[in-house]
This record gives sequence, structure tokens and C-alpha cells, in this order.
Amino acid sequence: MIDVYSWPTPNGHKVHIMLEECGLPYAVHPIDIRAGDQFDPAFLAISPNNKIPAIVDSDGPDGKPISLFESGAILVYLAAKTGKFMPRSTRGKYEVLQWLMFQMGGVGPMLGQTHHFRMYAPETIAYAIDRYTNEARRLYRVLDRRLEVTDAYLGGRQYSIADIATWPWIRSHANQGVDLADYPQVKRWFETIAARPAVARAITVLADQRKPIDEKAREILFGATQYARR
Repeated sequence: MIDVYSWPTPNGHKVHIMLEECGLPYAVHPIDIRAGDQFDPAFLAISPNNKIPAIVDSDGPDGKPISLFESGAILVYLAAKTGKFMPRSTRGKYEVLQWLMFQMGGVGPMLGQTHHFRMYAPETIAYAIDRYTNEARRLYRVLDRRLEVTDAYLGGRQYSIADIATWPWIRSHANQGVDLADYPQVKRWFETIAARPAVARAITVLADQRKPIDEKAREILFGATQYARR
């Protein structure tokens, strides 16, 4: 059994999708990041960066429990555990891993900043909105060119953890100031993945617990609480 400590965010949905795609048994433990659950000492013991998601696999690689944080690392681990969604060839593996790293180092952080300044910042900062919206559109162009080359998925001809990592971030394209019609290959890819039954199931995980961010939640997520010593 895999215990998943998560919340319905793009990073959380990456792991939900992977677990559903692999058919692994799992139990979800909601970490309400609006209420500050991510700062609980028990959660910090498995996720020292106080971010979701994290997992504990009772059947680790040596038969003993293993805990993991960082969504990309979790995807790589689950791919190795199941032998799914990662090519067997060395070349294919690194094709996938480079696009996984592109998501972890570019798509996630930059689109996260786009969301913040367009939707959550307490004041409108035109420079920040323009900078991150333009960067979001640049990243979409990179994705579009890649998908034009493969005519399939980010890592190549086969669906992989690179797609699983990236897709949840593209769900919020409108909030990023992006029209998918401007990126036809991304649109084709996005709709293909959205039609997968495992993906449809995964995005319902904890979805009923999402609520608008109020001022208390805003302070916990973006204010002094986030930066307190622990």
C-alpha cells in the first residue's frame, strides 16, 4: 500500500495520475495547504521542504518502507517500481527524463509564478504579470515545437512520466493567459491525455475539498507563516 500525502494541485495530480495509471493501491491523506497542514512535524518528517505531494510506500525496494518527497522523484520511483511509463532503452529513458526535468525546472516554477501574479498577489504588478505571462507563452511554444516533432508525446512515441508531470499544469492555461488554440500541438496532446480514464479518475482525487483562497489561507501560503523557522 502506498500512502499519499497530497492536495488537489498540479503537483499533487501528477502523483494521483501515476498511481491511477499504474493501478497501484493507495490511500490519500489530505494535506490542506490552506490551513497549514504542510507545517505539521509529522508531515515535515517525510517532506522537509513542507510541500506536497509526498508518499510512503510500505513495500519499498528492499522490502522496507520508503518515504519520498518531490513529485518528479516520486514519478521516477513509481516508474521503476512498476516498469511502466519509462522507456527501457537508455536513449529513450533520457529522452523522457530531459522533458521531466524541463517540467520540474521550467513549466512548474514559471507557470506557478504566472498563477501567483495573475490571480493571488495582493496587488497588481504589471511588470510581474507581463514577465511571467510572456514566459508561460514561451514555454508553450517550446512544448508545441517538441510535440510537432514527435507527433505524439513529450518523450517520444510513447506516453510517459514526462507527460504525466506536465499535463496537470496545462489544465490552468486560461489562468496563465494562454489560449490553447494558439498551440495546436499542445491542444492535441492535452485533449488526448484528458481522455484517458485514469487521468479522469485522478483529477477527482480530493477535488471536493478545494475552496477559494481567503485571507487566512493567503497568509499561510504566501505570508510570514511560510517563512517561519521550524
